[in-house]
Amino acid sequence: MRLPSGAHLDLINPDPQAWSDSDLAVRLSRTYRWGGESAWPIPLSVAQHSLLVLELRRQAAPAALTPMDELMELLHDAEEGFLGFDCIAPLKAVLGEAFKGVADNLMAAIAKRYGLEPWRADAYALHKRADIAAAASEAIHCIGWSRGEVREVLGIDAPFIEADPLTARYGGTAWEPWDGNVAASRFLAELGRLSAFTGLPRK
Repeated sequence: MRLPSGAHLDLINPDPQAWSDSDLAVRLSRTYRWGGESAWPIPLSVAQHSLLVLELRRQAAPAALTPMDELMELLHDAEEGFLGFDCIAPLKAVLGEAFKGVADNLMAAIAKRYGLEPWRADAYALHKRADIAAAASEAIHCIGWSRGEVREVLGIDAPFIEADPLTARYGGTAWEPWDGNVAASRFLAELGRLSAFTGLPRK
């Protein structure tokens, strides 16, 4: 696929050095959650969702997260930027192992590029708690599902967050999806800051 920078990425055999940080940020800002559905004028990007999960983990942690923990949160859905969509769980199950293999290979290339460590069991459990709480809250505040539908139709059993954690850091209207340029810029700033701690060459 052609990337925003003009570089090319082989989706089947991805080279970890094929993209720039800006490519990833822009692609994630153009990849939408919830099949592109939104109760707002524009959809919610995976870039904004990634920053939301990171912020939830920061708020819930008893002590400051390590840069690696924060980087892993930020990049937890990064492969979706190259796949071009956030595959909803029921469809992902139908697509099966071939789709999973492509997604896993992309995530492995991302992990190598940014020096990501394997998830520790305790950190992954906390990550999933934040990710599911983000999904439940997005569903009602960003997409328009009712609380009952989130539990009964979507099958998401998680606490709903009323105050948007991102407004404390960035301002703006609570739960409003960001413009793509804004989402890309904010994601790229965090990626640049956190990846600097890995000591790996930047691109």
